[in-house]
Amino acid sequence: MTRLQKFEPFREMMSLRDAFNSLVEGSFVRPGMLAMPAAEEGVAPLPLDISETPEEYVVKASLPGVKPEDVEVSVHDDLLTIRGETKFEEEKKEKNWVMRERRAGMTQRTVRLASPVRTEKAVARFENGVLTLALPKTEVTPPRKIKVEPVAVK
Repeated sequence: MTRLQKFEPFREMMSLRDAFNSLVEGSFVRPGMLAMPAAEEGVAPLPLDISETPEEYVVKASLPGVKPEDVEVSVHDDLLTIRGETKFEEEKKEKNWVMRERRAGMTQRTVRLASPVRTEKAVARFENGVLTLALPKTEVTPPRKIKVEPVAVK
């Protein structure tokens, strides 16, 4: 015999407390990670400051411990990628590490700028572990409407 169950619409609804707890748990982030996107496995996120004038973008990236020759910058249209790598010192057999917290490995960040840049005029400076890029903007043509003409049917 089939057992009938009484329809109770509120049984399936989440309580306000459960909804609030779910919201808080889902949006919890550690301090310092608010503006950072999730990094790829094994690649640390790279913090950036980007400012803009009508003529150019100025990008500053903190790359402490990275040598200038280990920094790679690429720009394709409006996509900027900065990559840096630090390496561990060679381990010597007579050393016993008491503490080893300094990080070694790859750091990378890719951002989309609001407009394309002129890569041939870009300038990069690296001083005291800070990479500064001056990326001149390209001339952007304003959008325009194109009138569509109907084709005469014969």
